[in-house]
Amino acid sequence: MVRLKDLIKDTGAEIICGNGDIDITGLTIDSRKAEKGTLFFCIYGLHTDGHKYIPSAYEKGCRAVVCERDVDSLPEGMTVVRTDSTRGLLCQVAKRFYGDPSSKFSLIGVTGTNGKTSTTYFMESVLNTIGHRTGVIGTIEIRMDGKKMPLHLETSTTPDTIELNEIFKTMAEGGVQDVVMEVSSHSLELKKVDGLTYQVAIFTNLTQDHLDFHGTMENYARAKAKLFTMCKNAVINTDDEWNRVMLEAAKCPVTTFGIDKDADVKAENIVYFMDHSTFDVKLDDRVYSFELHVPGRFSVYNALGVIAAARMLGIPAESIVKGINAIKGVPGRIQNIPNDRGFNVIVDYAHTPDGIEKILKSVREFTKGRIITVFGCGGDRDRTKRPIMGRLAAELGDVAIVTSDNPRSEEPMDILKEIEVGVKPVTEAYELIVDRKDAIYRAIAIAKPGDSVVIAGKGHEDYEIFKDKTIHFDDAEVAKEALEDLK
Repeated sequence: MVRLKDLIKDTGAEIICGNGDIDITGLTIDSRKAEKGTLFFCIYGLHTDGHKYIPSAYEKGCRAVVCERDVDSLPEGMTVVRTDSTRGLLCQVAKRFYGDPSSKFSLIGVTGTNGKTSTTYFMESVLNTIGHRTGVIGTIEIRMDGKKMPLHLETSTTPDTIELNEIFKTMAEGGVQDVVMEVSSHSLELKKVDGLTYQVAIFTNLTQDHLDFHGTMENYARAKAKLFTMCKNAVINTDDEWNRVMLEAAKCPVTTFGIDKDADVKAENIVYFMDHSTFDVKLDDRVYSFELHVPGRFSVYNALGVIAAARMLGIPAESIVKGINAIKGVPGRIQNIPNDRGFNVIVDYAHTPDGIEKILKSVREFTKGRIITVFGCGGDRDRTKRPIMGRLAAELGDVAIVTSDNPRSEEPMDILKEIEVGVKPVTEAYELIVDRKDAIYRAIAIAKPGDSVVIAGKGHEDYEIFKDKTIHFDDAEVAKEALEDLK
């Protein structure tokens, strides 16, 4: 419980109506969650305006709101705080309301189009090696001390500001020493993480995605780069063409990593295998050998980013090697589904052009036969990437099975037809199968010894979203069922 006037002190916000001495017992941006003692922030969302819901919040017992524009016909007895940015003020108020929990541990942020989740898991492994209690916040789950926290989040990658500070408080009270979190471009652009200070920030890569929100790749890059104005140390992939934007933003010590170009942390003598990769890295004038039990070139990049970050955190080289070598994989990231049929079945989260390209190139390195790719594109998302992903799947694979992947409000076949525009000029070896289960069954049914079936797009997700419902759906589960039915 905190007095309203104390929450907004020295923030630039002012009380234009009502009483600043009222006690605030909770914060919300959702009028449905408002109640007595709640401070309701009227956020301009992507699809609605929170100012419209002040009467709804009032009916729930809320008597204090934060606005950034004039509101007509305010309910009687409502206290109003005025600010230039409700999102910006929310970050300051949430931090103060929860006792500035992120200052009680070392915060490590990871941003990029692909590789964020794997990088956080890899970083957790290294930190565990030195005995640190670690929290992980990201797409798959929220973990503390290696155990999933039972939380339902409103967003999938970076929690909203209030949720984030609640999680930080729980972790701080639990004695966590380091928190590694994915930081999405949306969260940076929408000020979800304003006011946080990252001990280290890592940039993995930038490829086409979310242009429905950002408009251009330059805008997308600038959004990502905001993270590097909020960190004490920066780790940047020098092989990625957008590294220049991150480097411009970083006003702190920078360590680069890469494979192709000169970098502070560079992989040499890389050897790729079906289920792992080996490589060498020179640290402190000594060469260390790594054995990463996650296949693929992109996995080596993720490991290099972690190695660089660990060095900036002062972790000994021997502990870094031990931590990287201890990694066992990440759910839904190039996840192998064991079987006795003589072909590979791989589930991966690849849902962008770059993701599809990387997974198929990695799988090609250990596939003796054909690559059969099952994939789709999400509805109500960037439509421009659909034909691009279709073309890449056709060029880099041998058989493309185009299917649904969270069609949301769109007609599934309409999405498939847009993907087909990229597939058709390249190959005749493709099928359009709307039902994702049927598509997976079909891919496994036609696979022969030596082939690889890549089921891309959903990875760890255990649901599929349609216009009128959300159903349970897990690619790995369905693949296992299809393999069992072959017997």
